[in-house]
Amino acid sequence: MRTVVFLCDHQAEGSVGFVLNRQYNISLNDLLDLDIDRNIPIFYGGPVQLDNIHFLHQRPDLISGGIEIINGVYWGGEFDEVVELLKTNQLDENDIRFYIGYSGWGEGQLEEELATNSWLTAKARKRIVFHSNNDELWKDALDLLGKEYEIMKNFPIDPQLN
Repeated sequence: MRTVVFLCDHQAEGSVGFVLNRQYNISLNDLLDLDIDRNIPIFYGGPVQLDNIHFLHQRPDLISGGIEIINGVYWGGEFDEVVELLKTNQLDENDIRFYIGYSGWGEGQLEEELATNSWLTAKARKRIVFHSNNDELWKDALDLLGKEYEIMKNFPIDPQLN
């Protein structure tokens, strides 16, 4: 329901992405004992491998080893560097997002879902990946699809409650 997924890898054997707009009620410090003096949010990346942490960032000048997914958005990198940058306040929490788990599709699964119109798709934008308001992210992502989808922004989640 109103989930925005950023697809990071799509190949014949499967696809990987992260849910962008589902924030947990815990911080990075709650999850790992890193001694960071800020509450860095954690997001639910998806139902696969919930024992793993992934991150997206926009600071390749500070974090080495990341893979550029779209212009200015990087997946992964050296976690020890990230921790040190957070501890020394050299990395702003607006420049990085942490995810527990990921969204994954097996071979041909995503293609089947797309063929049945299970997903609306739009070209990814950095401003959506690092959106500052989770409650508005879905609506802003819909804006990328054009005016014909504008009416959907105000649909109730359950039309029977309307």
